[in-house]
Amino acid sequence: MAELYNVAQALADVAARVPYQPGIIYPCGRDSKGRVTTVQLNFKQLNEEVDFYAHGLTAYGIHKGDRVLLMVRPSIELIALVFAMVKMGAVPVLIDPGMGWKPFLQCVADTEPVALVGLPSAHILRRFFPKPFKTVKRAVVVGKRGLAGVFGSVTLDDLRVEGRGPFPVAPTTTEDEAAVAFTSGSTGVPKGVVYLQGMFRAQIDLMRRELNVQPGEVDLALLYIFAVFNPALGVTTVIPDMDPTKSAAVNPAYVVEAIQTYGVTNAFGSPTIWKRVVPYCMENGITLPSLKRVLMASAPVPPALVGDLLAHILAPDADVNTPFGATEAMPLTFMSGYEIVAQTAALSEQGRGMCVGRPLEGITMRVIHITDEPIPTWCEDLVLPQGEIGEIVVKGPVVTRIYLNRPDKTAMAKIQDTDGIWHRMGDTGYFDEHGRLWFCGRKAHRVETSHGTLFPVPCETIFNHHPGVNRSALVGVGPQGAQRPVLIIEPGQDHKPETPAAQEQFIVELLALGAEYEHTRTIQTVVFYPDSFPVDVRHNAKIQREKLAVWAAEHSERAGV
Repeated sequence: MAELYNVAQALADVAARVPYQPGIIYPCGRDSKGRVTTVQLNFKQLNEEVDFYAHGLTAYGIHKGDRVLLMVRPSIELIALVFAMVKMGAVPVLIDPGMGWKPFLQCVADTEPVALVGLPSAHILRRFFPKPFKTVKRAVVVGKRGLAGVFGSVTLDDLRVEGRGPFPVAPTTTEDEAAVAFTSGSTGVPKGVVYLQGMFRAQIDLMRRELNVQPGEVDLALLYIFAVFNPALGVTTVIPDMDPTKSAAVNPAYVVEAIQTYGVTNAFGSPTIWKRVVPYCMENGITLPSLKRVLMASAPVPPALVGDLLAHILAPDADVNTPFGATEAMPLTFMSGYEIVAQTAALSEQGRGMCVGRPLEGITMRVIHITDEPIPTWCEDLVLPQGEIGEIVVKGPVVTRIYLNRPDKTAMAKIQDTDGIWHRMGDTGYFDEHGRLWFCGRKAHRVETSHGTLFPVPCETIFNHHPGVNRSALVGVGPQGAQRPVLIIEPGQDHKPETPAAQEQFIVELLALGAEYEHTRTIQTVVFYPDSFPVDVRHNAKIQREKLAVWAAEHSERAGV
């Protein structure tokens, strides 16, 4: 039965309990000496900002249940607007603007928003492509007041109404929509994931209970979307000085600066960021003793990266965790970095996959037979024995139920059960004898050859041992069931083979590595990619193997292979 619950009430409670604790710290430039300048609000001020916007948005005609497309950069305004809308019972819609304009416009059309709150670029897009925005009745420009007349709308500053006191929390229930966030689209069209208020409550409870996130902590929001949970947890949010769509180019000195300046205790980011920060710290003899917890997700995390953090940078009582999850269901698993280093790292290096830990309390996980067909109802016969690789499925209170206005995608991803809904993660893996889940790659990225199925993570790990390899990607060329496995190499900056002889020697060395393991011996085609691999915008970590597969097929055709 649905209960009354609104996650925005948690911020009001925190503001009453610790009004002067910093709520959010946002970089707004650098002085003549290169030192960062910031804007800072305590929890009392942040809660007041939420109320100002909630009053103004309500007066403008936005109401409970309305979906509002929110196109604002990571900032104080973004956090305040999300909480204002949730407090009103409206539904903020969050879409990565860097995904490309065509999929972005499709996402807008899917959500059917009644209002748009966004930067001028969002309103320009609406003017040039009106059809996806046809349901928008109210528009708010985030910017100077003079821009309102240009777009026939009002500005966000116009709606910041002070002096009306606390805004009453909307009487939403655990079954009411709280927000819509889109998947990264790394293996297809981005899909709108509908979060209910009760799912937010379950996620916050898991973070407190299982990840031990405590009030008063300081979080560096390297994946800014997760910063929306911090005010409800009583955790200070530090927005990093970085472009969130270009995490692969992050300045590691700025990350270290933020951690040291604000005594950051928690940092959640993609491994792409830490692959820049860790070497920087080790080269400069920097330790980060304030950090209690480093979380890495969104792509396989090299065990060596975990080991370097624990051995050289963090305090002895700190830990590194690599939780498994997705936009549709998170967090799902937990594992200490010390267990990774001591027990699973060596197995990962042998091509066993990446261990992501054990299911959290209240989360049920299984591994089932791989199929590309829908599975309408659950049956225990679907489940594979321990040790066999299949598709990972999950059930629990943090698991979302539908994709917005995408019934075909919902049918493909959800399995109905008598006591809930299973979500098909679209990831492959297996459970070991200790109940730990091992990740083997995306289901869509498996390579089905005449000799059997190859999975990217166990195979690529073997070839990544070569000192000249920056990244590798296994793709299939040809019809499913008779695909030819092709290994695509992104050489390191100083290891690009410039001559045919150098390429041939590189390939010989790679094939020798593959010959050492049964699961990589059939991989006999190696090609070198001429640029950096294409990756997703959100994390800059997920290799877009679909694009690489198309390139490999064209390359093979040109080469007559």
